[in-house]
Amino acid sequence: MIENLRYYLSERPSIVNFRWSHSQSWGNTWSFLFTSIAAYIIFSLFLHLLLLLLFRHRRPLSLGPIPAVHSLSMVLISLTIFTGILFSAAAEIRDTRWFWRRYKTTPFQWLLCFPLGTRPSGRVFFWSYIFYLSRFLHTLRTFFTILQRRKLSVFQLFNNSILIFMSFLWLEFSQSFQVLAILLTTLSYFIVYGYRFWTAIGLPSACFPFVASCQIVLLGCNVVCHVGVLLLHFMKRGGCNGIGAWVFNSVLNAAILFLLLNFYVRMHLGNRKVKTPENLDSAKSKDI
Repeated sequence: MIENLRYYLSERPSIVNFRWSHSQSWGNTWSFLFTSIAAYIIFSLFLHLLLLLLFRHRRPLSLGPIPAVHSLSMVLISLTIFTGILFSAAAEIRDTRWFWRRYKTTPFQWLLCFPLGTRPSGRVFFWSYIFYLSRFLHTLRTFFTILQRRKLSVFQLFNNSILIFMSFLWLEFSQSFQVLAILLTTLSYFIVYGYRFWTAIGLPSACFPFVASCQIVLLGCNVVCHVGVLLLHFMKRGGCNGIGAWVFNSVLNAAILFLLLNFYVRMHLGNRKVKTPENLDSAKSKDI
């Protein structure tokens, strides 16, 4: 069973011969990238304003099992991408180990730092491409939030747009560190969407901000790995491939981490304020 799984996820000709190009890959142009992000933001704003104008005094719309189905789908997609890129990375290490010995490169260094001249083709980049496409499915949660809660989160719009943009850069510039980034991110999504499915079907939720905590842990791991990439870039002869895109990626990650920490601290302070005796009555009235 493991061998069959390894074949379908890392050894099929369509995976081995994958190439990020205009003829073989859908959605790989800069025009598509900017158009899709702009359409996502504009439609989110339009839907939010439309509901405020037409259905201002109505209760939030119930979507039934749709959010739960979406969460379960993202769990399965994240698990598939995690397993696929794990098998593919192992296959790439096996097939190119002889080449790395000439440059004194270890498998762990390769995970952080691609050699100069790396092209966006092969097994690993196939799953990077699937991961890039899956980013668009994540944006559906924005519309669920608008329909269910009548709220539009600026952070959610910014975060989803930046993540789509970064995934595109990984492929366009064969950026280093993307293998570990995809492994960490899909593992985090597997846990987060599993929790969302758990709560969507009516099971009890955690007593702390579970999703925000997972996102902070993920970004913290990314920061540690980014430090490793920077050290390897200056230590290795020739440096790491796609370092320009990596610098831009690091800046965007830092911005997301800052916004998330700010949101986390404000939410924590807000909860503490609500729990004080003088604000308890007003908090209850707001909840009602």
